[in-house]
Amino acid sequence: MISANLTSEPSFTAERLPYPLLIRELHRLLLDGSVQVPARLVLPLADGASLFVMPATDARTAITKIITFTPANARLGLATIQGDVVVFDVASGRRLMLLDGPTVTARRTAAVSVLAAQRLAPCQHGPVLIVGAGVQGTSHLEAFAEGMGIKEFFIASRSLESAARLVTHAQCLGLKAQTVKDANIALDECPMAVTCTPASGVVLSALPRHDGFLAAVGAFTPQMVELSAGLCRHVAAHGTVVLDTRDAAHEAGDLLQAGLDVSSFASLADVVRNDAFQLKGPVLFKSCGWAGWDLAAARTALPMQLD
Repeated sequence: MISANLTSEPSFTAERLPYPLLIRELHRLLLDGSVQVPARLVLPLADGASLFVMPATDARTAITKIITFTPANARLGLATIQGDVVVFDVASGRRLMLLDGPTVTARRTAAVSVLAAQRLAPCQHGPVLIVGAGVQGTSHLEAFAEGMGIKEFFIASRSLESAARLVTHAQCLGLKAQTVKDANIALDECPMAVTCTPASGVVLSALPRHDGFLAAVGAFTPQMVELSAGLCRHVAAHGTVVLDTRDAAHEAGDLLQAGLDVSSFASLADVVRNDAFQLKGPVLFKSCGWAGWDLAAARTALPMQLD
């Protein structure tokens, strides 16, 4: 029997989502034919904020993530993402637990990037370039370290204080890390890179290495952007573009603003389900988010609640 736990403390959620187990569950979810994920509801709020309602279910577990995204909070030192993931038992309809929405979002997003890198990155050693030193920058550093054994990171951020803080965190974990002033220059030294900024403007425009892997995480609406149009068009023409889900076809701001036919690109599910998936040139993995990833997080957490 599963014990109901109605706390949604960040520490409770983080403890139940260790990256290796979460990455494995993400892979399993993409092979599960019972998974159903309707389109998420995005309700605009005042001053550019949004309310997201994201349901998903499989044969045993149903979830709904309800979060607010308030970009203006960043200027006030407040969290930009707030809310919860509610987890239910399908058979009984009983609420099983609450998970902290920001913690789930941070950890499952980083775990998805690692799963993509495991399957798609032509060269899977460090250093990894992380552009953006906030919550997602931290979660991606931890996920690549735990999920792929990466030991060295370059950190680029518009905030030198944030970059230095993330470098210190990495060093406390026994990792090598250093700040870099220009992410575009650093990209040539890094086989793998992640952009996880507020996506208020282009932060990366240099062309990736021929064996490069780039996960673009920050932009999840048509208006948001992190990558230059030229970079996106180059990879589309000479490399491989993969979406986290088909829903990204109308949300991937970087690709849409580059004028690309986003619906023509493969999804991560296509990659996982096809061992013969063909790669060429540099790889761009565009991540926009999906309630299926939150369902995988709930599935990861639930076994640890068994009596």
